[in-house]
Amino acid sequence: MADHGPLVDPATTPAWLRSVVEASGDLDPEMFRRISPPTEDARDAAVLILLGEHETRGPDVLLQLRADRGGAHSGQVAFPGGSSEPEDDGPVETALREAVEETGLDPSGVRPVALLPQLHIPVSGFHVTPVIAHWEKPSRVWAVDPAESAAVARAPIADLADPANRFMCRHPSGFFGPAFALPGMLVWGFTAALMTLLIQLGGWEKPWDGSDIRDLDAAWRSVRQAVGEV
Repeated sequence: MADHGPLVDPATTPAWLRSVVEASGDLDPEMFRRISPPTEDARDAAVLILLGEHETRGPDVLLQLRADRGGAHSGQVAFPGGSSEPEDDGPVETALREAVEETGLDPSGVRPVALLPQLHIPVSGFHVTPVIAHWEKPSRVWAVDPAESAAVARAPIADLADPANRFMCRHPSGFFGPAFALPGMLVWGFTAALMTLLIQLGGWEKPWDGSDIRDLDAAWRSVRQAVGEV
């Protein structure tokens, strides 16, 4: 299997997804390695970027809110995924297995279509391969294990690409990067970086205010207030 790029003929994918699949092969993996070089003890992992199409809302992506357990990624919005197991035959199998375990989705309705270059996540020590898939036959999904996930949702790409929902987020550690806010949902860090790339590859990006910088705590309060949690 190729390190990155299309896994299928882009012409066999829906028109709204085709540019993502085509562009996946044009990405420079060295650019990703320069941003965050992997360490020798990095563990292989994969995430599933599962893209479907709602009859009225258009393309959407499956996201999960991780349970708040006090770990490196607790309480964050993320793509389904996790570390590779010895029996996994590559990142596609890892991503699908983890997604089934975390969201209960039916893998028979999922068609993997492309791989993005691996990214290293220093805070957790994972070397992650993003697997893009088309949700040809959407199935019921839910937070299978409350110890792992607090919620699972299909987020419309149009809402994520809306300039009103985009800004830059600053972590107390000094980390600085793009973020997305929807009611009750704050996407930042690794997931937001991938979402930014996905929106660019799909041609869904609209001009947004990159000078809007918000501290992480303030951003969290804002999304929680939107659903009456604060």
